[in-house]
Amino acid sequence: MAWQFDNSKPIYIQLVEALKLQIISGTIPIGSKLISVRDMAEEAGVNPNTMQRALAELERENLVFSQRTTGRFVTEDENLVKELRRTFAMEKINELTTTLLQMGYSKNELIELIHSYLNKEE
Repeated sequence: MAWQFDNSKPIYIQLVEALKLQIISGTIPIGSKLISVRDMAEEAGVNPNTMQRALAELERENLVFSQRTTGRFVTEDENLVKELRRTFAMEKINELTTTLLQMGYSKNELIELIHSYLNKEE
């Protein structure tokens, strides 16, 4: 099944973001071997060159690394993954709070809303 892409930004950037999310969420475990570029591209429904570009970006960011004869692997640096996870969470929190503050909610109301939402989910 092909992934869903947004026409507002380049596909390779969306691939980078999706793969990062899979890594920081543990869907793709730390230290695991990635499937081939061709298989990943087929799974995502994109050109292999586009997937290669996304993986090259992840290598540049040290989230994945290549071993010449055995393939590509997710980093084993748990601290890097934890920091990226925290950064991602802070960005999402910033987006949410900015929007809700613009809507007129106070900080206390935001805390109340989030608390209420989290209690509902339990």
